[in-house]
Amino acid sequence: MLAWTIYLSFAGALVLALLPSGKNALARWLALAVAVAGLALAVQGFVAGMGQGRVTITDVVWVPSMGVHYLLAADGISRVLVLLTGLAAVAGVLFSWNIELRTNQFFAFFLALIGGVYGVFLSFDFFLLFVFYEIAIVPKYFLIAIWGSTRREYAAMKLALYSFAGSAMVLIGLLAAYATAGSHSTGLIALAHAGLPVSFQMWAFPLVFTGFAILAGMWPFHTWAPTGHVAAPTAASMLLAGVVMKLGAYGCLRVAIALFPHGLDPWGFTFAGLASWRDVFAVLAVIGIVYGALVALAQTDFKFVIGYSSVSHMGFVLLGLVTLNQIGVTGAVLQMFSHGIIAGLLFAIVGRIVYERTHTRQLAELETMHLSRRLPFAAWAFVIAGMASMGLPGFSGFVAELQILVGAWKVAPWWTAAAGVGIVVGVAYTWRALQKAFFSDTAPNVHVLEQEHGHAFAATTWPEVTGVVLLAGVSLAVGLYPRILLDAIEPAVKALLAGGAQ
Repeated sequence: MLAWTIYLSFAGALVLALLPSGKNALARWLALAVAVAGLALAVQGFVAGMGQGRVTITDVVWVPSMGVHYLLAADGISRVLVLLTGLAAVAGVLFSWNIELRTNQFFAFFLALIGGVYGVFLSFDFFLLFVFYEIAIVPKYFLIAIWGSTRREYAAMKLALYSFAGSAMVLIGLLAAYATAGSHSTGLIALAHAGLPVSFQMWAFPLVFTGFAILAGMWPFHTWAPTGHVAAPTAASMLLAGVVMKLGAYGCLRVAIALFPHGLDPWGFTFAGLASWRDVFAVLAVIGIVYGALVALAQTDFKFVIGYSSVSHMGFVLLGLVTLNQIGVTGAVLQMFSHGIIAGLLFAIVGRIVYERTHTRQLAELETMHLSRRLPFAAWAFVIAGMASMGLPGFSGFVAELQILVGAWKVAPWWTAAAGVGIVVGVAYTWRALQKAFFSDTAPNVHVLEQEHGHAFAATTWPEVTGVVLLAGVSLAVGLYPRILLDAIEPAVKALLAGGAQ
């Protein structure tokens, strides 16, 4: 049934695109129904797959001359990320309930993006994966360019150009692998077992890994991410941070590391203290962790704080991937899920609940508004989301980051020490934003006092409450009982690191 997450999303997008304009309420409920149905299928597939290895869902010859198959399959990693996509889809619709401009088209692009993401996570043929990967890029552009805010056209074009540049790098590497293997198959498992020469893997790995890592927000190719997050409407911000950045990280693991494992071997010489591509990407990941946290600490725009925090947290994912050990890679996959939930919650609170009522994201202006009193639900929701983002015990981020740090320590203790600096700075920027936006004791000016007395903020709506409870509840549930996901992730990671056979 997991394949129907793809078909249902695209069918929903088509119906919404053909829906007459002006039927906004119908468009919202239709989008919510499709998203909930997709989540139900994702949950069903996750539960049904417990205890199973990789299961082929669909295998149909697509382009016989090239050996291209329409091959959908799922292992523990895929099932967890499909579940994340289902949750992000439902929450995204709930937090877009206020969209009035071309509502049917907004949700059509939204569901098309979701369908593409489902497709990437379930594709086990590199050509098919690449097709879905490109499908996911197009709706992102329109969601930001049409419904975005700050410098939306610039942000949309920048995101698209970065995405396509990364895609071109990936395509060159994969076509070269296909030609070198001479296997007449584009299946990921077949290519993983094709015995590609070590000399080939040494240059193909960094090319493909970097191509995917651009979308994962790897420093120094991260600049599209904060710009895109800030310009995007709330639901698009949630999807960008929640699932689109995970496409890049997933590609790094499923494609780059699985197909070119020897690309991470030592070079045989040392340059500037670096002895392998693993060292290079670990350094870039650690720089991303610390740099993203420090820049978030200096931001004056609330949404930029969350945008740069995503760069920092995705650095943990990339660091976990290049540890190449069981605990580190497992932590990276769990961090993909955890960050998808938590970042979505943070963007929802800042972009939807706060900004739609205050019409400002400037922390200097928010700290005079006494939001803890005027928007108590938003304040306490951000307290919970902030604690989850900092990786406090009891939330999903704690287990994920702990595993990554342990895995990194096993390879090079200084990786863990440097990443620890990012965690400390993360606490600082989270509490700074929380204090300034919600719990400041700064005296308001006369204009704000008049607003407080004469114009109360609109009450929190049921879609907002439902979305917050859904995302916060999932992060808490996984934090309290991480085995529910780890039992699915660990066998899949073990098989992938062993060469993909299950």
